[in-house]
Amino acid sequence: MTRARIDARDWLVAAGVAAILLAIGVSGHPETTGGPISGVAVEYLFGLVLLAAGGLALAWRRRAPMTVLAVTGLCALAYQAAGFDAFAVAYLVAVYAAVRAGRRTVTVVVSVIMLAVLPAAAMVTGPYDTAAAFARARGVLELAWLIAAGAAGEALRQAERRADEAERTREENALRRAGEERLHIARELHDSLTHQISVIKLQAEVAVHLAQKRGEAVPEALLAIRDAGREAARELRATLEALRDDSAAAPGMEHVPQLVQRARTAGLDVTLTIDGDRTGVPAAVDRTAYRIVQESLTNITRHAAATAASVRIDCLPGKLTIQVDDDGTATLDSAPAPGVGLLGMRERVTALGGRLRAEPRDGGGFTVRAELPVERTP
Repeated sequence: MTRARIDARDWLVAAGVAAILLAIGVSGHPETTGGPISGVAVEYLFGLVLLAAGGLALAWRRRAPMTVLAVTGLCALAYQAAGFDAFAVAYLVAVYAAVRAGRRTVTVVVSVIMLAVLPAAAMVTGPYDTAAAFARARGVLELAWLIAAGAAGEALRQAERRADEAERTREENALRRAGEERLHIARELHDSLTHQISVIKLQAEVAVHLAQKRGEAVPEALLAIRDAGREAARELRATLEALRDDSAAAPGMEHVPQLVQRARTAGLDVTLTIDGDRTGVPAAVDRTAYRIVQESLTNITRHAAATAASVRIDCLPGKLTIQVDDDGTATLDSAPAPGVGLLGMRERVTALGGRLRAEPRDGGGFTVRAELPVERTP
């Protein structure tokens, strides 16, 4: 059984086929007089119910094609036995749906049984000989129409399969091109940045070493440069690994305390609060939370002229919120122009279906608040 949702089109087709069957049944059935229910025979009413049921069952043809095939076949046999010489339109549609769903063998077996049993059902309604019964059965279900319905279903199934294969091929080619582009970017980053960052880190470490060797106090700025160089080298290596291998691990919320400690080393009084259960938070949300905190603290230390900041991460049911506030010089009247960092944060949040608010606060300072939807993985 498939999990296709029954929509308005399914009901429209089912109602249309039911109306056609009822019209054929009413026009082709002989007049009945007398009977216990207002002069209309119970058998006649029962046949009409079967005609309608066979048509309406088609609403489930995509969700349960084999069940619908059986129901429409039984309805065709039953209304044939009730004296209705109506063409089995519903059964043909069910055959088409079943073959399209890939159930060809079972459909052929059921259809052969139908063709064999229909003459027997015709004999129930009157004293037909064998030839007449087969002729009446052909009026209900023609072999040529049966083959045409199955062929149409198979043709569409093959077309959908080819379309799926073409889509899969396009996706594979896109992934391959993306992989090649990642390798190209990784090479460019390695060639252009790795050497310069290594030189900065080495010079800072040498300067710290010489100052300590001479017994001099090491300036906090120099220590911050050394630590930033180490972190930049580590982040660059992680980025290059991620570019070369899409499954490579990237920093997440567990690394946020390190970001806060580096900001404190740079002279910013930062408080960190992480509340809630982080279990099951998707990796993409985890990485985005880290990047939002990283970019926010970087902007504060570079541009805000702040002395204190707060970072709060709340892991709530259905969402993750990140808020970073500072007491810098930003005001409502002099909002800073959004830079590349804020643009990057907004793109990350939007890609995950979340919301980002980045603006000056009442009373001074700046706030960054992101809300990320979370569908927790088991």
